[in-house]
Amino acid sequence: AEDAHKLQGQLLLIVGELDQNVDPASTLQVVGALQRAGKSFQYMPIIGAGHGAAETSFGSRLRMEFLVKHLLDGQR
Repeated sequence: AEDAHKLQGQLLLIVGELDQNVDPASTLQVVGALQRAGKSFQYMPIIGAGHGAAETSFGSRLRMEFLVKHLLDGQR
């Protein structure tokens, strides 16, 4: 979180509400640091999901849309 000001490019944060491996509060600390640094990013908590929330059907779709938008669309 202390290096949030160094961020370049696009960022998507996906966190499971019930994650017992990485406390969602840790992700919120990163969100706060990014906001204080004035960085743009996308943040999506997945309600009812644990660790691996990005592998849920919703998280996977969100990740794919993000990658298509920022990788494929950027090459056209």
